[in-house]
Amino acid sequence: MTAAAPVEFFTAAITPPPLRSRLHLLPISAPIPHLRPPNLSFSSSSSSSPPTDLRSAARRGFRSSTAPEVPPPPPPRRSSAAAAMLHENPVLSDALAAAVTGGIALSSLRLFEETAKRGLFDQKLNRKLVHVSIGIIFMLCWPLFSSGHRSALLAATVPGLNIIRVLLVGSGIWKDEAIVKSMSRFGDHRELLKGPLYYASTITFACAYYWKTSPIAIAAICNLCAGDGFADIIGRRFGRHKLPYNSNKSFAGSIAMASAGFLASLGFMSYFSSFGYIQGSWEMVSGFLMVSLASALVESHPLSTELDDNLTVPLTSMLVGSLVF
Repeated sequence: MTAAAPVEFFTAAITPPPLRSRLHLLPISAPIPHLRPPNLSFSSSSSSSPPTDLRSAARRGFRSSTAPEVPPPPPPRRSSAAAAMLHENPVLSDALAAAVTGGIALSSLRLFEETAKRGLFDQKLNRKLVHVSIGIIFMLCWPLFSSGHRSALLAATVPGLNIIRVLLVGSGIWKDEAIVKSMSRFGDHRELLKGPLYYASTITFACAYYWKTSPIAIAAICNLCAGDGFADIIGRRFGRHKLPYNSNKSFAGSIAMASAGFLASLGFMSYFSSFGYIQGSWEMVSGFLMVSLASALVESHPLSTELDDNLTVPLTSMLVGSLVF
């Protein structure tokens, strides 16, 4: 035996055999010892009982951490357009909206009929107040309706019924002096078959065809109601300087028409944008400005006096609006 032999013998004696060799040394009937995991604790509490499951221990440790718990998401909110509806059923809601809108429009007409009957305002001023307010009030009620094509047709029945009434009174079939005084220039019932008929027909068409998702409807009704209405009111009071191409129109009236139609269009752009029907932008603002300027220019032309500005102004607004929007 060499000198290195005792060293190798001593090293082999103190070195434990590998795990596989030890498992072979155990008898078949001997149980295999369990390898218990260490006592993991993710919690800051001093609980003495070890966790029985790693997942539950991790969950308990996560809950007891200093990070704040995330609150559950809030329930979905109804949109502004849905909140404006009168009932969850859209058909019933549109029917109720039509009834409410018709009641408001009829009450407004009755109010101006009473002012005309009692002579509270000058007849021409009373007529222009009807001209300005009725279409604007009607368009303010549009958010009560849903956004489908059915709701547009149902809403259009409100001014559509007024068309029937204007036809009956204008043709002499139905006698109503209050309507004649509030809508005519000179107290002749046949006047209703021109300007008032064009006025009601324009609002009905803009409602049924364009509806509240189109800026063309806003431009047409605002320039017809606010623009043309204030053109006459301001022009009669301050219209000393007449236009060189039309002695019946003034600079003050044309400026008032362009300004009133434009400002009313901006107001309804903001109003309908709050309900999500349209999305206001600077391009839309410039479009409303061009439509109002074109409508004021056409209204001041002598051709509008020969025909009727209740016809030429909305036609111009729709034509120019279809080009700029």
